[in-house]
Amino acid sequence: MSWMKKSALVASITSVAIIGAACGNNEEGGAADGEGLSGKVVMDGSSTVFPIMEAVAEEYSAEQPDVEVTVGVSGTGGGFKRFVTGETDFSNASREIKEEEAAEAEKNGVEYTQLAVALDGLSLVVNPENDWAQDITIEELNKMWTDTNVKTWKDVRSDWPDEEISFFSPGKDSGTFDFFNEAVLDDTDIREDAQLSEDDNVLVTGVAGTKGAIGFFGYAYYIENQDTLRALNVEGIEPTTDTINDLSYPLSREIYTYVNNASLKDKPQVADYTRFLNENAAALSEEVGYVGMEQARYDENAEVIDEIAGE
Repeated sequence: MSWMKKSALVASITSVAIIGAACGNNEEGGAADGEGLSGKVVMDGSSTVFPIMEAVAEEYSAEQPDVEVTVGVSGTGGGFKRFVTGETDFSNASREIKEEEAAEAEKNGVEYTQLAVALDGLSLVVNPENDWAQDITIEELNKMWTDTNVKTWKDVRSDWPDEEISFFSPGKDSGTFDFFNEAVLDDTDIREDAQLSEDDNVLVTGVAGTKGAIGFFGYAYYIENQDTLRALNVEGIEPTTDTINDLSYPLSREIYTYVNNASLKDKPQVADYTRFLNENAAALSEEVGYVGMEQARYDENAEVIDEIAGE
């Protein structure tokens, strides 16, 4: 099964619910030993992390059919807005929580734990008809995405053609946007004529349909659409599983989920789901196009989960 293609069908809606056979379950869970659990697990957040979490939720539903898992896809920032008020159990994020978000959580009495789940490489993609740009530098990316005097590819590099550039970017609620803003734009405002969308599939369509286009999103979306897109090398490094895993690709990053500590401690189904997620994240991440971390990282996660939830 292609998890990414399935994700494309639901990316325009608020969430997808993975619901077992039983209905009307309470939120508190039931058995604490992982058997016969019920209740709800609610998460929201990053569209980048969404394919992993959708895959995990569907696998989990096969083991715990009476637990209802809802996976929202409102963007990293949108997910944190709900999470810091205690509305959700998990917040999926393609960046770390911001100081102001952490302060809001503290004000609301929400304590949380950050868990890294996989590695990603933010991929710069162009239309396959673009046969001139193979490699690009961070400096060139900064120039083209911030300087409105840059209109064509020739304005970026003199030996490139006088082809108009169309820009496609994740929306400003996206953790991917925040990462790009920090790593590439150096916190300079993105150009106003860039077309922004929280839906990565809209970005794929835009770049695939425009000869002079450039866009960016998570590595998995590039892999799923590499028949209609081409990725640029950045600073001479191609985004691959190996270069993302060893962090030699300049735009490699960790992606996360944040779990509400009270949910982890007090809701057996959330604790069970968290352990299931951590145990299966590496394999399912790679199935949907991301890169699993070294096992030691998941072992560290497991110790933290057990410390909060109890053995």
